[in-house]
Amino acid sequence: MQIYEELKARGLIAQVTDEEQIRELVNNGKATFYIGFDCTADSLHVGHFMALCLMKRLQMAGNRPIALIGGGTTMVGDPSGRTDMRQMLTPETIQHNAGCFKKQMEKFIDFSDGKALMLNNADWLMDLNYVELLREVGACFSVNNMLRAECYKQRMEKGLSFLEFNYMIMQSYDFYHMFQTVGCNMQCGGNDQWSNMLGGTELIRRKLGKDSHAMTITLLLTSEGKKMGKTAKGAVWLDPNKTTPYEFYQYWRNIEDADVLKCIRMLTFLPLEQIDEMDGWEGSQLNQAKELLAYELTKLVHSEEEARKAQETARGLFAGGGSTANMPSTALDAGQFTDGKIGVLTLLVACGLCASNGEARRLVQQGGIAVNDQKVTAADAMLAQDTFAGEGVVIKKGKKVFHRAYLQ
Repeated sequence: MQIYEELKARGLIAQVTDEEQIRELVNNGKATFYIGFDCTADSLHVGHFMALCLMKRLQMAGNRPIALIGGGTTMVGDPSGRTDMRQMLTPETIQHNAGCFKKQMEKFIDFSDGKALMLNNADWLMDLNYVELLREVGACFSVNNMLRAECYKQRMEKGLSFLEFNYMIMQSYDFYHMFQTVGCNMQCGGNDQWSNMLGGTELIRRKLGKDSHAMTITLLLTSEGKKMGKTAKGAVWLDPNKTTPYEFYQYWRNIEDADVLKCIRMLTFLPLEQIDEMDGWEGSQLNQAKELLAYELTKLVHSEEEARKAQETARGLFAGGGSTANMPSTALDAGQFTDGKIGVLTLLVACGLCASNGEARRLVQQGGIAVNDQKVTAADAMLAQDTFAGEGVVIKKGKKVFHRAYLQ
């Protein structure tokens, strides 16, 4: 099976323009394609991870990826999927975030010997002359068509700033610029980016002629990633200092039964034949599939050693006992104790297991907390400071979340 057919079989392609040309390009390793990453945080998250996996797959088939850092577009902010305007970041923060992205991307993509490019659209967007841009590029865009785009339409009722209205033009200009300067002939992105990508394709064809080979492909995976990459506590980050390898492993180990095979097919590099054999799995077999998914993705992001440690820790905890060395942990200091004790609600908030005392109180009252395998049922329960010496205590939230707290 060639790469384009494999991408379809894995459920990664949602929409395309020029399908036959795209198939020929990627199957013959002739695509130079880009995916953009706006620098809105200092770490990539699971949604980006899915896009990075696609870049890795296409590169393995001989195509050349461009990881486009959005140093310029981040200054404006993408309105797609937003109910309000994004927070404005300083140029210094954007530059710092871009540097963090680069280190993480290098784990997935081989940038040696021209096999891939890492570009920053600040290098061309920041120097554009506004009037010149209006004349050369703005004339190619219909305001009526732009307002019909889903990314703008959903914001019209609550207010769409003129700043954000320019985002489509800037993203379109990225493709136009890279098409001419580095031979970028294909762009990829999530379903929420479809209108923006069509704008880039149309800009190239209007400026350079209808025979210009500019193609787009949208991927189910990045839209799924934005959904999957969020938890009650926030994003699932690729940075181990934000989401530990154990937490990353547990996130995938605890996904819904209905999603496990879809995720294995979309995100792992296991052969499709092996995955197809799992289609009829149910019950305890789905738990095996979840372990496989969690292990493979943790190995890809954090290393095989970290995946092994996370799996051993998880198995030991669920079996009763086992090492706590790799468990997410919080160090407490003596100042957090009063008369040698700490309240269970204070403890849960200090460990980040609950956002507030109110949330912690409800969780305890609902029977959702155990400390060292003993269920805590009283919201005013106090734990002795001595209990936290040495290895500390293991807090269990619900059935699947484990956390260690110890006295430093």
